[in-house]
Amino acid sequence: MVDIAIIIVNYKTEDDVLNLLIDLRKDLASSNLKTQVVVVDNTPGNGMWLDVKNGFPEVKYLLQDYNWGFGKAQNIGIQSVEAKYYFILNPDISFGESKNVLDELYEFMETHSKLGLIGPKLLNLDGSLQYSCFRFPSFWIPFYRRSKAGEWRRNKKKVDKYLMKDFEHNKTQPVDWLIGSALFIRAEALRQAGPAYRQAGGFDENFFMYFEDCDLCRRFWEHHWPVYYYHEVSLIHRHSKASAKVQGFWQSMIKNPLTRTHIISWIKYMWKWRFMKL
Repeated sequence: MVDIAIIIVNYKTEDDVLNLLIDLRKDLASSNLKTQVVVVDNTPGNGMWLDVKNGFPEVKYLLQDYNWGFGKAQNIGIQSVEAKYYFILNPDISFGESKNVLDELYEFMETHSKLGLIGPKLLNLDGSLQYSCFRFPSFWIPFYRRSKAGEWRRNKKKVDKYLMKDFEHNKTQPVDWLIGSALFIRAEALRQAGPAYRQAGGFDENFFMYFEDCDLCRRFWEHHWPVYYYHEVSLIHRHSKASAKVQGFWQSMIKNPLTRTHIISWIKYMWKWRFMKL
């Protein structure tokens, strides 16, 4: 069993994955932790395997014959290696000037044995704060965020509350949920907080993409494993917001398939938790 398994899912982001592998190698160069990096490649026919084999022989590379989506691909990676902790990383994460990231996250979790999951502070490319921790959403929050209705004063207050704009982001403290771009997860908690169907632990595979991170954090809280925002570690997230590239709710629904995927996951999440606040 390794101390940390780092799981990265690729879908047409080869350059980002290779850059992240470089960052991980640098971060672990002086570490005594026993680690395993796993790349689950959701891009059938991708030639990245040769780059990984030649440049990063220490990485476990799992090429898939189908794009399984984020949650299922993460589960494939998680199930491929036994670890005390799992570090879920998006390819568009970079470590920037941060050093000893994995050692610091590991030590914090070892010191705080009751925590189930932590997420580091995320920054935009210009160094500004990126909102990465949230309150659990009410039913209309995604609609408000995608439409002019979100500019109405009453609705804007709801969105700001959801985004935790009133939150002290320079303080480590509990939050409802964290974006799935960088999650450091205790394996024991992951096993206990699995969905009640389909698989024993990990992400709920009913979500192809989006809201699987929110669902995971909610299950952790349901099983008495606190979720914490950890401000001492900062990573850079080149968040593309692909599902929001087309402006306007209905135009985006028609023209952007990722918007439709997002809305489907939103409805699945709300139905699963019966959390239909207006």
